Amino acid sequence: MAPHLDHIETWVFDLDNTLYPADCRLWEQVDRRINEMSARVLGLPLDQARLVQKEYLRKYGTTLRGLMVEHNVDIEAYLAYVHDIDLAPVESNPRLDRTLAALPGRKLVFTNGTVAHAARILGKLGVAERFEDVFDVRAADYLPKPDPTVYAKLVARHAIAPRGAILFEDIARNLKPAYELGMTTAWVKVDWAWLRGGAKSEENTDYVHHVVDDLTDWLEEAARMLAPAAQSAD
Repeated sequence: MAPHLDHIETWVFDLDNTLYPADCRLWEQVDRRINEMSARVLGLPLDQARLVQKEYLRKYGTTLRGLMVEHNVDIEAYLAYVHDIDLAPVESNPRLDRTLAALPGRKLVFTNGTVAHAARILGKLGVAERFEDVFDVRAADYLPKPDPTVYAKLVARHAIAPRGAILFEDIARNLKPAYELGMTTAWVKVDWAWLRGGAKSEENTDYVHHVVDDLTDWLEEAARMLAPAAQSAD
């Protein structure tokens, strides 16, 4: 891990496949329920609805946005349905909790999901008390990452100084607007091969400052590096 994190005062984390390991495969459950809801709204069989849904995903950034624009979907019904998933695969992570507590500065969640979805997952992980707030899809006026407007809303709402912030994301392209604002960026690499119909391989890019294989390990190292600086400041 490269140094130069002593300027960080705001730690911003994506939620799904970032704060918990992707091998929990929660997104597989969400993806299936998105397909089911799309079929219901479109009045199509699952296989046909999936083709339309993936086109909306490519065109609008999220399926929800596509269904909003094209079909005036009931937003709250959609969000409630797709996030009604089994969190049993998510285990408590006391190491992550201790590490977040040790890191100087405030912590925020930045997600295309909902506050309620985030609260359930943070509760399962045992880290809910470490986060000041969750900036969710409603706070973003239902615009998805990586729309730059959403990042501007996040920065304004929480009075974030971009050059003093770091964003962790499992989808590399979602880091680009943060980089352009002046944030430090960290890509939590995920093997998407298991996600049927949505497999993607993202290579490192110029807007990624750090590549993270294991979030907890990486943050523990960061906390160790920053500890002497914190002690000297005292």
